[in-house]
Amino acid sequence: MASFFRARRVGFTAATVTVTLAGSYVALRDPYVSSNDRNGGGTALQTVQRKITDPAAVIPSRALHESSLIAANSSNPLDILVVGGGATGCGVALDAVTRGLRVGLVERDDFSSGTSSRSTKLIHGGVRYLEKAVFNLDYGQLKLVFHALEERKQVIDNAPHLCHALPCMTPCFSWFEAVYYWVGLKMYDLVAGKHLLHLSRYYSAQESTELFPTLARKGKDRSLKGTVVYYDGQMNDSRVNVGLACTAALAGASVLNHAEVISFIKEDGGERIIGARIRDNLSGTEFDSYAKVVVNAGGPFCDSVRNLADKDAKPMICPSSGVHIVLPDYYSPEGMGLIVPKTKDGRVVFMLPWLGRTVAGTTDSNTSITMLPEPHEDEIEFILDAICDYLNVKVRRTDVLSAWSGIRPLATDPRAKNTESISRDHIVCEDFPGLVTITGGKWTTYRGMAEDAVDAAIKSGKLKPTNGSLTSNIRLVGGDGWDPSYFTVLAQEYVRMKVSHTGKVVPGVMDAAAAKHLSHSYGTMAEKVAAIAQNENLGKRLAHGYPFLEAEVAYCARNEYCESATDFIARRSRLAFLDTDAAGRALPRVIQILAAEHHWDKERQKQELQSATKFLESFKSTKNAQFHDGKHT
Repeated sequence: MASFFRARRVGFTAATVTVTLAGSYVALRDPYVSSNDRNGGGTALQTVQRKITDPAAVIPSRALHESSLIAANSSNPLDILVVGGGATGCGVALDAVTRGLRVGLVERDDFSSGTSSRSTKLIHGGVRYLEKAVFNLDYGQLKLVFHALEERKQVIDNAPHLCHALPCMTPCFSWFEAVYYWVGLKMYDLVAGKHLLHLSRYYSAQESTELFPTLARKGKDRSLKGTVVYYDGQMNDSRVNVGLACTAALAGASVLNHAEVISFIKEDGGERIIGARIRDNLSGTEFDSYAKVVVNAGGPFCDSVRNLADKDAKPMICPSSGVHIVLPDYYSPEGMGLIVPKTKDGRVVFMLPWLGRTVAGTTDSNTSITMLPEPHEDEIEFILDAICDYLNVKVRRTDVLSAWSGIRPLATDPRAKNTESISRDHIVCEDFPGLVTITGGKWTTYRGMAEDAVDAAIKSGKLKPTNGSLTSNIRLVGGDGWDPSYFTVLAQEYVRMKVSHTGKVVPGVMDAAAAKHLSHSYGTMAEKVAAIAQNENLGKRLAHGYPFLEAEVAYCARNEYCESATDFIARRSRLAFLDTDAAGRALPRVIQILAAEHHWDKERQKQELQSATKFLESFKSTKNAQFHDGKHT
């Protein structure tokens, strides 16, 4: 019988085991984590941390991961096979493998290729949910906020090089708004408790425009009275996702991107799912991989995975589209965001500094599920119109450097008779024996979602983990030992050796912009990237005005499972999201370096250029946009 529950964390008592460590880090080896502590205490945690932070550790190759999945046969199955390489799927893999389970993961495209790379980039508790909880006396909404605020701090602590606290300014155009937002955001601080980032505070109109120079003091029949500034988190979403995949791989999981589940394997004479038929989308080869439990973490596509088990499965996903645009940095100051909780049509609009540019959004509308969602021009116009009301700078369509759409998988209970059951929380269910589905939720709570999914998988497959969940104390690869001043080591100890257009190798300074970029993108692994730039003459920038270096392409190909040009420009670097046209200009050199790393022939290089160009066309920058009324020109 199907089992459904709104997910909450469940305690787990670990068994006491002793295992000998030997050999190198190879995917799918026997579990060797031990614990005698309820939450997987000292010994297990220290063992995992050593594996992840060992400077001699090498990320297992993609070929080795595939071999390990093939070796998982019916007599020696995986404990868990995860389908989906987004934030939740990679979180499940990391949680499970650090409990001492044998884990595999497959993703049909690239890690973070879907919703997880197209987020708002905020790590937030949910101010709106708190407002609903107070006015509707809804304890369920309040629990959502409590949990999200706890996880917000956890995400920042686990990936400090990729995440940070961001002050967000809320403009007040009446004294009632000033009091209302001040009280509400003080409640937000109170609910955060020990997980508080920084205290919120009120600023006068004069102070506000000093902090946010482009904020308009006067508008249509209104004047700015002041602002309330509160703090949430911000992240480089796809790099956190890739970090999860690489950390899981170092811990012993077998993670394979560009590999698609095409059918499920069921036990003879029964309905229980015991594995999957998988196609490697790079080579075209197909193979079977067996597992005691399959976890479906397909995000917006989780229904298509469920349909492989039962073509008549009732849909769980109510997809919602969120559109974002990227503008030049002068639209917002470097260290301050602007959030308007309620525009004239009731929607939330924000402008946030991100990687040297400004992200603005967002819309929230029904959409269809597609692999490459595209923003509509009217949605871009809506965002431009909305921010125009709050700025003293001319808002122009020609300033849009990139625009993208992401699909949020709002979850419904398949047994429900109406859509009122649509949840902002996540749902874990096992409506087919052996197939546990985790969906809904948001980026901020991925770790808790993964923990709940693994708990459900352990129950379904009667698995025997050696310890409880450890992920609340595991820093992602590159995060351990990192601090904000780390970039100075790169700036002082490395140079960027560049090949000029004449073929001559010339030295270039590792300037602060490049050093900070490497530090915040790769953490303590940045020295390896800097060493490639210095020793392999790959120190040139890939695009004018951006800090991305040629060395990053080689590093990501060797250490981060970067298998295509799109993988790099969209998920390893964020150039496609920051400036679509700059990404297009960088493509030939990116492909040239990847071809040397992966031994591509001319035909494959041509295919890569075509594929990446098509991908970039879905980002509606000024160059490929369709203009309508010419309002923002």
